[in-house]
Amino acid sequence: MRHFDASQPLRVAVLGTGFGSKVHIPALQHHSETTVQAVYHRQPDRAAAIAVQFGIPNAYSDLDQLLADPAIEAVTIASPPFLHYPMAWAALSAGKSVLLEKPTTLNVEEARALWKLASSQGLTVTLDFEYRFVPAWQYVAELLAEGVIGQPWLVKLDWLMSSRADASRPWNWYALRSQGGGALGALGSHSFDYLAWLFGPARRLQARLFTAIQERPDATTGELKPVDSDDTDLIQLELAEGVPCQISLSSVFRQGRGHWLEVYGDRGTLILGSSNQKDYVHGFQVWFASAGQALQELTVPQRLAFRQEFADGRLAPFLRVVDHWLADLRHGQMTAPSLKEGLYSQLLIDLCWQSQRSGEWQTVPELNRFL
Repeated sequence: MRHFDASQPLRVAVLGTGFGSKVHIPALQHHSETTVQAVYHRQPDRAAAIAVQFGIPNAYSDLDQLLADPAIEAVTIASPPFLHYPMAWAALSAGKSVLLEKPTTLNVEEARALWKLASSQGLTVTLDFEYRFVPAWQYVAELLAEGVIGQPWLVKLDWLMSSRADASRPWNWYALRSQGGGALGALGSHSFDYLAWLFGPARRLQARLFTAIQERPDATTGELKPVDSDDTDLIQLELAEGVPCQISLSSVFRQGRGHWLEVYGDRGTLILGSSNQKDYVHGFQVWFASAGQALQELTVPQRLAFRQEFADGRLAPFLRVVDHWLADLRHGQMTAPSLKEGLYSQLLIDLCWQSQRSGEWQTVPELNRFL
C-alpha cells in the first residue's frame, strides 16, 4: 500500500456537488489535515460556482484533466451511484486514493473490479459507512460485544423515512434502478454494512421490493415520468447461527417511525432508535432491559462523543470517516469500512434483486470468493 506525507494536509478533489457541497466540502475544509484543492462537476458553470462559494482554488469539468493535476493526491466521490464505478476506476488508475459514497457501485462485479484495481495499485479506498462512527451506534456495538443480551433470538430493523413521500418531488436519477436509485441503495447499503459489523455476515436472504410512487413529474415540463426504483423494501436475513433478522425500509412513509434497531436475546433486549425525520444522524438514543425488567434509557459514554457537533448531523461522523481514511493512508492499509465492506454491501443488494426476480431465498456466498 502507498503512504502519503502526513506532515502536510492531504490535497483532495471532491467529485460531485450535491452531497459533496453539503457534507464533503465543509467537512474536508474543517479538518485540519485535509485541504480541498479542486471540485468537479460536468457543467463548467456549476463547478466554477461551487469553487467560488467555498473558496476552492480549482474547478474542473473534465475529469481526466483533474486527475492529471499533480497537486491532487486523493479524491472523494459524492456523485450519483451510476458514476461511482467509472469515477473510482479513473481515480485509482491515476494513482489517487478514494473516499467513496454508498452504494458502492451498480453491481458486485463493478465493486470487485475496483477492489482488484485498488489492491494491485496499493491504493486505499474508504467507504462512507458513517453509522460505524456515530456515538450511540458505537456504544451499542460495545454492549453487544459484552454479551448484555446473551444469545440473540431476533434482530429487527425499521428505517421508515418520509424524505421522498411527496409525489410531486421531481423525477431524477433516483427514480431509476439502472442508475442506482432507490431505498435499497440509499438505506439498505448502510443497513447491510452495520448489520455485518454488529452481528457478522448473513447466511441467506429473501427480499420483496416495492415502488409505491410509480410516477414523478419532470422538473422542466411537469410531464409525469415512470419510476422503477424501489421505495419500500421488506427483507429477511438469516444471520450467523441461524439468527433471524427482519428489515423494513422506506423513503416514502409520512410519519414513519424513523430509524430503529431492536435486538432481542435470551438475557435481555437492546434498542437503538431515532424518530428524527430531518436528520439521519442526530437524535439516537439507547435503551436496555435485562430479562424480566422494564426498558431503561442508557447514557452514551462521554468518551464516545463527537469532538464537535454541527447543525447538519452528517458532518461529525463524516469527519470521523475522514480520520479513518487518513489513518489508513498513513499506514498504507485498508481497514473497515473499506472497499471490502462496500463489496459485501453491494453483494447483498444484488442478492435482494435476485430474490425479487426469483421469489426465492438466496444463499450469501463467502466474501473471499470475490477478493
